[in-house]
Amino acid sequence: MTSATSYEVSPEHWPTLPLNEWKDTYDTLHMWTQVVGKIRLALAPPVNHWWHTTLYISARGLTTSAMPYRGRILEIEFDFLDHKLHLRTSNKVTRSLELTAQPVADFYREVMAALQSAGFEISIFTKPQEVANPIPFEEDREHASYDPEYANRFWRILVQTAAVFEEFRGRFIGKSSPVHFFWGSFDLAVTRFSGKPAPARPGADLITREAYSHECISAGFWPGAGLGAPAFYSYTAPAPPELASATIQPGFYSKDLSEFLLMYDDVRSAASPRDALASFLQTTYDAGARLGGWDQNLLAPAQ
Repeated sequence: MTSATSYEVSPEHWPTLPLNEWKDTYDTLHMWTQVVGKIRLALAPPVNHWWHTTLYISARGLTTSAMPYRGRILEIEFDFLDHKLHLRTSNKVTRSLELTAQPVADFYREVMAALQSAGFEISIFTKPQEVANPIPFEEDREHASYDPEYANRFWRILVQTAAVFEEFRGRFIGKSSPVHFFWGSFDLAVTRFSGKPAPARPGADLITREAYSHECISAGFWPGAGLGAPAFYSYTAPAPPELASATIQPGFYSKDLSEFLLMYDDVRSAASPRDALASFLQTTYDAGARLGGWDQNLLAPAQ
């Protein structure tokens, strides 16, 4: 019998995602997710390591999940099948906006107007996070592209990646993050923790000071910015000195980024993309945990 988590999907589930062909859509979608993410930040109760701010993979795109508001529930979802933004509430109010090529300023205005018309008075900080030269949402007319095909491809990759990440997360009984999407850095991630506090990071800002307050090994998927092509990553924080020379399979260590990388095209062209990604996750974790002195016997489930 084949388990639900051990199947191999067909190649179209791991589509091509050339950065040069969708960079403008990428940049615009990054800003749109920040608008929605900041609404979640404003409403969700705080959780350690900023986990209350993230988005999640849904059956149609990316969702905030349920957010509380004065006795009601609000959910906002990017639908990358019908290319709409859906606002749904527990008191049966719905709003849907078209995802189409338009400036961030117009998207921001439409989202906030839809919230207000549904009875949600929400104020957010409109300066984008974790990007060079941030433009406040209400002023951003530079980012205005949306290619439905590439938005859908991006989501399909996230779906397949999340399935492998969930399996990886399930093989760990220590503290672990959800499999979630960070709209600031625009990546899907899952993080394991040793259970020990980490030394203070020199010069850490508010975000990184909280995010790396405890020893962790994090893996994720970047769709391309900063690398020139989409890739999977894994890093250990704090990083053991010998980590750069550790053996992993597949992938390589980037001295420039101080972390392991596995290019997305190498995964999608592998005989088994799922197995290639699973091996990368496991071998990079094993290297970081062994060199970092983690008690792997304590943190692994009984066989």
